[in-house]
Amino acid sequence: MAKDFYTIDDFDVENKTVLVRVDVNSPVDPGSGIILDDTRLKLHAQTIKELSNKGAKVVLLAHQSRPGKKDFTTLSQHAEALSDLLNLRVKYVDSLFSSSAKEAIKDLRPHEILLLENARFFSEESLSRTPEEQSKTLLVRHLTPLIDYYVNDAFAAAHRSHASLVGFTVNTPSAAGRVMEKELTVIQNALDNVEHPCVFLLGGMKPDDSIDVMENVLSNGTADSILTTGIVGNIVLWAAGYDIGEMNRNFIASRGYEDMVTKSKELIERFGDKVKYPIDVACEIDGQRVDIDHTEIPNEPIFDIGVKTIAYYAKEIRDAKTIFANGPAGVFEDPKFAMGTEDLINAMASSEGFSLIGGGHIAAATAGLGLEDHMSHLSSGGGACISMLAGKKLAAVEALKNCKD
Repeated sequence: MAKDFYTIDDFDVENKTVLVRVDVNSPVDPGSGIILDDTRLKLHAQTIKELSNKGAKVVLLAHQSRPGKKDFTTLSQHAEALSDLLNLRVKYVDSLFSSSAKEAIKDLRPHEILLLENARFFSEESLSRTPEEQSKTLLVRHLTPLIDYYVNDAFAAAHRSHASLVGFTVNTPSAAGRVMEKELTVIQNALDNVEHPCVFLLGGMKPDDSIDVMENVLSNGTADSILTTGIVGNIVLWAAGYDIGEMNRNFIASRGYEDMVTKSKELIERFGDKVKYPIDVACEIDGQRVDIDHTEIPNEPIFDIGVKTIAYYAKEIRDAKTIFANGPAGVFEDPKFAMGTEDLINAMASSEGFSLIGGGHIAAATAGLGLEDHMSHLSSGGGACISMLAGKKLAAVEALKNCKD
């Protein structure tokens, strides 16, 4: 099937210098600097190794965290980890476009791999601008003359319009890497060929994204049922007229999500019982988990959906032919409140329908249970995946499409 963007298959990369934007942003121990989870490095290994095997001179561009965070660090550890995974030496240079970085790129031979420094050490990288504006940044202007092709494999960051993600596509032949290609193909195909009944399980701590998804998939007829959990479920409960307790209302307000209550109320009025909310919740009372009916919620923090809701939602999931899931059901890091997240993941894993996990924390929980192979697709990008589900265009993908046009 023809794609509206170039892929690696469209370019002859032998003896060519190929700049590859990957997303190896990984959990890092702040004390030792050691990478705690190499999942994302493993994902990009296929693209990197394929290009190297085809005789390309591979230059990797990536980021780690963001300024101000404890895990905002150099990529030296990433180079070592990639070397081990690929069984190939990945050279590392501690700069992006200094003389030493440029010389390192020029000195590359076919099959060799070089990792540049953390792209977010460059202050302009995190500014959101158009591709044309980003093409004029120092990063892009310095590196463009040194490369023949640009490959974007960073699906997890594809919703951002940063210099390293969109700037090179303006003046350099550009393609999607294997991770990017697979994510876009699988998710778009799932949305275009939905089998019904289709259920969306929406939770987590970013209700604005989830409620955008809710509105999109209900309006276009993709979803037959929306199962809400996490802070999303609390917002929908409040919107449906239930007292969720002052403590939980204040928490929602403190995050700036009160307008999401109004929007949820409108969606309930428009789509009725297609928008489902917890029928019981789990609160922490005196340090213990206590399951309470949704009509009797006390002024205590809600940390999970209750056992009745778990059973109710699990049946909806098992009866569905398509299931999309984004965000955990509660504070799954605490064993007392992991039940909702774990049981619903198990329900998805045992379902015979198509199941897509939308990255982020629910993907981590799925991997933690060892159930990633039981899902039809486990996305590598939470933000990018949920943007697609919400019907939004991904800046980096649009840049690749424009390159082909």
